[in-house]
Amino acid sequence: MNQYPMIIQGGMGAAISGWRLAHAVSELGHLGVVSGTALDVILARRLQDGDKGGHIRRALDHFPFPEMAGRIWRKFHIPGGKQNDAPYVMLPLHAKDGPREVEELCVAGNFVEVFLAREGHRNPVGINYLEKIQLPHLPSIYGAMLAGVDYVLMGAGIPLRIPGVLERFVTHDPATYPLTVTDAQQGDDTTVTFAPRDFMERDLPPLRRPKFLAIIASNTLATTMVKKANGRVDGFIIENSSAGGHNAPPRGKLQLSEAGEPVYGERDNVDLDKLRSLGLPFWLAGGYGSPEKFAEALETGAAGIQVGTAFAFCAESGLREDYKHALLRKAVSGTARVFTDAIASSTGFPFKVAQLEGSLSERQVYLARPRICDLGYLREAYRTAEGAIDFRCSAEPETIYASKGGNPEDTRGRRCLCNALLANIGQPQARKGGRIEVGIVTSGDDLLNISRFLPPHGLTYSAADVITKLMEVCSSSVAVVSTALPHAAL
Repeated sequence: MNQYPMIIQGGMGAAISGWRLAHAVSELGHLGVVSGTALDVILARRLQDGDKGGHIRRALDHFPFPEMAGRIWRKFHIPGGKQNDAPYVMLPLHAKDGPREVEELCVAGNFVEVFLAREGHRNPVGINYLEKIQLPHLPSIYGAMLAGVDYVLMGAGIPLRIPGVLERFVTHDPATYPLTVTDAQQGDDTTVTFAPRDFMERDLPPLRRPKFLAIIASNTLATTMVKKANGRVDGFIIENSSAGGHNAPPRGKLQLSEAGEPVYGERDNVDLDKLRSLGLPFWLAGGYGSPEKFAEALETGAAGIQVGTAFAFCAESGLREDYKHALLRKAVSGTARVFTDAIASSTGFPFKVAQLEGSLSERQVYLARPRICDLGYLREAYRTAEGAIDFRCSAEPETIYASKGGNPEDTRGRRCLCNALLANIGQPQARKGGRIEVGIVTSGDDLLNISRFLPPHGLTYSAADVITKLMEVCSSSVAVVSTALPHAAL
């Protein structure tokens, strides 16, 4: 029996790939993946919304540190939920050292998401992180491992130190992670540390080490991961530029098309022959969400495919219903459009944006929003003139960014993805004057072909429908190895 999943569900956005979607995919014998982005604030906001269905309470009842769970519950849970026009409680921003309240929310939030995705079946579940969002890495990964996560996936950077973190957390030992700091000098302390035993309320047995899959877009990065990572790399997800979310920048000097999108060329394609020589399993992603492309991937020697867009718009995804149905209607009518925006994200990575009226994809909506940075996940760490570490974001007010040494030109066109992605899942912040944050929907280019999963005259389909469709052209031998795998097989 094949030890690897054939279909990996993409870990998209902030809770677009939530526990419900991952549970649905894993229960069917493939790899369901939860997004690990912003799970601290998502946990706090779900509690302020009243914990509909009691799912968080159920998960926290299994959390190994009940005192921590009690503190979180008492501070954030609002019976019946807050009023729609009432603001969510703002959390302290992540920093190099703490604050502890946010670290506890990271541990608990990641535990809750993975626990709920794994509940009621014995098949593997993964979690996806962006390497560029470095400050929450350590408490987040520890929380996911407490819940028994089977796979950790990471892209949007070079995650050389993640395998070693996984090894350290197996035995609850302290782990460190290097923080990328602009203008750092030799001798500066740029390391973040997390010591599980400072948070543990009782001794626990060793944890299982999850498999680690690096999300890459070049042979150079794959080779670097194999040679220089501080622990075992278990495989690669090769994500091309048609995938949703953040894309790797084109190699060489940035060139834009007439429409203003980055131009990718032959140099941006991964040489699969060279990749196969590394001897590790790989999955192909970005435009592989069809039976024909699935079969093509298997023919190249891939272990399978990662599919994002098809799952992002299914019934179990966390995307709010009005956005979901509006974009599905556009897809069916042939008017859907995805724009690869070279400047929308403060990370500097190209970011794919589905064009949707009333969202931040519209220039007038973007310009009408006051520039606010109060979540701060995509902030850049930099060294101050005094030698301290501070943070700035090119989506914050221009004058503030410039006062921190940032180039004012870098603020042009930057969207606040942090607030927008939370608005995408129905957790928009309410501002003074009655203003409510609006979303920005990311999608792969395959949005244009999403109707292949829809029933005639319908706008709703399930994760099971996606899997059934993808498996159509697979041989019976392929179908056998995709059956549900118990933990023991991994």
